[in-house]
Amino acid sequence: MPIRVLLVDDQPLLRTGFRMILEAERDVAVVGEAGDGLQALDQVRALLPDVVLMDIRMPRMDGVEATRRITGPQRDGPAKVLVLTTFDLDEYVIEALRAGASGFLLKDAPAAELVQAIRVVAAGEATLAPSVTRRLLDKYAGKLPSGEDAGVPDALHTLTEREVEVLKLVARGLSNAEIAADLFVSETTVKTHVGHVLTKLQLRDRVQAAVYAYESGLVRPGN
Repeated sequence: MPIRVLLVDDQPLLRTGFRMILEAERDVAVVGEAGDGLQALDQVRALLPDVVLMDIRMPRMDGVEATRRITGPQRDGPAKVLVLTTFDLDEYVIEALRAGASGFLLKDAPAAELVQAIRVVAAGEATLAPSVTRRLLDKYAGKLPSGEDAGVPDALHTLTEREVEVLKLVARGLSNAEIAADLFVSETTVKTHVGHVLTKLQLRDRVQAAVYAYESGLVRPGN
């Protein structure tokens, strides 16, 4: 079965470009388009896509609120959200990740990167470009509460010492392979630790884990 994708962007030309790229792939099917968040909600209910390629800034309802409704407790289907950003202009990417997006992608990313990101998200994983993750979190960390202001969440005390180490490295944008090399363990062991962290902290994926680590004060920009 092909991955069912819904394109959400207020610029028709961009949607056309994305459609051309994705329709060239055998395992991807574009099932619909929407020009704003409200239309996206209607299309998600009607078409039941696997992945929603979501712009942030749109009229009527922006991508943050649309993401929150698509991935929230009252969700209408299994759709995952992949956020599109211009990075230097979009100030709401962190909010979209908090709202439940499974990752973000630059609008000028190569076609192959776009397709791979959709496959990763459809498989239930999060897509994070480590270098972009670090830059993004550092840029907007001023919007996040500091550890002194927020206090250390009780949930952090449920993690083992090694799990805390892994969470810190995830927050800094390291891949499983990089974490394994840093801690001198196997990638399988890292995956197990990441899974425990997500379960104990009740987080959806490593995107939310990265944001959680910054919000809790466990990791600070520049550290």
